[in-house]
Amino acid sequence: MVGSVSVAALAAVGMSMQFMMIVNVFMTLFVVGGNALISRFIGQRRKRRASALLYSLVLLAIALSFIVSVSGYFGSYHFYEWMGAPSDVVSEGGRYFRIISLGIVVIFLDTLLYNALSAAGDTKSSLYIKLVSSCINAFLNYVLIFGHFGFDAMGIEGAAIATVLAYMFNIVAYYLLIKKKHDSKLDFLPIVRFKDLKRVLKVGYAAAIDRGASSLSFLFFVSIITAYGTAELAGYQVGLRIEGIAFMPGFGFAIASMALVGQNLGAKNLQKAYEMGIISGRIAYLFMGSVGVVMILFPEYLVHFFTQDPLTIAVASKYLILVGLAQIPLAIMFVYAASLRGAGATKTTLKVNLLSLWFFRLIPSYIAYKMGFGIIVIFAIMNIETLIKGIIYWYIYSKKEWLHTKV
Repeated sequence: MVGSVSVAALAAVGMSMQFMMIVNVFMTLFVVGGNALISRFIGQRRKRRASALLYSLVLLAIALSFIVSVSGYFGSYHFYEWMGAPSDVVSEGGRYFRIISLGIVVIFLDTLLYNALSAAGDTKSSLYIKLVSSCINAFLNYVLIFGHFGFDAMGIEGAAIATVLAYMFNIVAYYLLIKKKHDSKLDFLPIVRFKDLKRVLKVGYAAAIDRGASSLSFLFFVSIITAYGTAELAGYQVGLRIEGIAFMPGFGFAIASMALVGQNLGAKNLQKAYEMGIISGRIAYLFMGSVGVVMILFPEYLVHFFTQDPLTIAVASKYLILVGLAQIPLAIMFVYAASLRGAGATKTTLKVNLLSLWFFRLIPSYIAYKMGFGIIVIFAIMNIETLIKGIIYWYIYSKKEWLHTKV
């Protein structure tokens, strides 16, 4: 829907995802460590301890969201300028991200509650909530972007408002679910245990540094793509959104692996913890590999759902063909990295991600751009880096040293 407004609006919303990666740094502080610790408490059958930790994490999430909201609201236009975006993208993006920033608190809480339930082994409830939320989001997009049912056409600002309202629905639904579901493994127990919060932050800080360094690296990578032009940037963002269809199974089984690894480590069953990652990885690369084949065979058909701009379609189609080839190593990377984080081995993932991104993606991409190579070479370098990182994670996982990580 945003693509039908303008190419600039499409590029602006796509770039906002890069800024949200920076926002995710703050969420990672409490989400990764919280997930690792809650899953271990569940594995140890300590529901009250897990529920008290969830309550503490909600308070921490609200406090951190205030800082991010203020920064995002007043810095929205500057973010796009720093990325070197054209003036029309800066104008559209600034208005969009300013509204999104006001809803950061519900985004933080949504991410926390989703991951907490996943750590407790309940992913079906989140599925139903997200399905309803997606329908609400799509309907509100239709109403607010184009102006229907008596509302004025708000364009890109309407898309932002629709997103925030959909997240608000999620929070209400999660709260009612946790409070009313009698067989839930989690509740909101109003006790703050600073010892457990300290353990969460001990695991989370390395993951946050990892996410922060990776996010800055991705921003640098996107700035290289931005230098090629608006159509190339929009094509990359459209391709990335479509690739998200393949990401979903990978993310899903990564979350499953993170929870099951943590629960089995809490139950002192190291071999089963290891096997959960192996099984999750096999299922993930089967699903993602299948979607990759579709992206290779029908790229233009998929891109047409997002935009009708010929140059954007051409760039996005070439992107999809290339990334379709990398879905299997990407699945391995998703699941094994999540398994390591579920075990609390966040320092390992920090080292792997940072070194791989800079030495195998960013520096080669910058050199290729300076030497005058086209955007396709940049996409190819990105895929090669994904393959290398997948091999590294496979090697680390197979050594099993991460099973003995203390949290």
